[in-house]
Amino acid sequence: MGESASDELLIQKIAERDSAALEQLYDRYERQVYSFVFRIVKDTMAAEEVVQELFIRVWNSAGRLRTDESAGKISSWMFTIARNLSVDWLRKQGRKPLEAREEGALEREAAPQTTEQEVEQKLLGEQMKEALGELNEDQKQVVELIYFMGYTQQEVSQNHDIPLGTVKSRVRLALNQLRKKFESGMKEGVRP
Repeated sequence: MGESASDELLIQKIAERDSAALEQLYDRYERQVYSFVFRIVKDTMAAEEVVQELFIRVWNSAGRLRTDESAGKISSWMFTIARNLSVDWLRKQGRKPLEAREEGALEREAAPQTTEQEVEQKLLGEQMKEALGELNEDQKQVVELIYFMGYTQQEVSQNHDIPLGTVKSRVRLALNQLRKKFESGMKEGVRP
């Protein structure tokens, strides 16, 4: 298994209890995940604990993920778990996710980036803002509550008197619409 083994191949090897594959996946993502988690929890020890818990979960869940065709991209799955673990840690501390943070604070806390990365991130942010603006108000509300404010679907349902099935439908429809928007944008960007 070479250095360029795909994430999917590594997950397959991890499911077969290959610790070298876990180590390679860890080396590939540890830094990015740590930075992502630290921006949420604002605590070095907590960020390290969350990263460790993430890779324990990868080790324990790789077999299930490998058989789940709907799982999607491995890195997205890992960052989602890292986000959820971070939000759980904040709640245990009695803090709310993204509480009282001024606009732009997350960007300033990120690891140093090249000018190209900064421009790309800014363009992606603008595209996301535009795409979110195209969602209907109900979809926009649940996406913001869940993905930007850290609430669970159950909490959105209870706090806003929306049936859980409706919350799930709105999220699914919104994510499908956003995915189509970005996929079509990528195809357009590829054209000469």
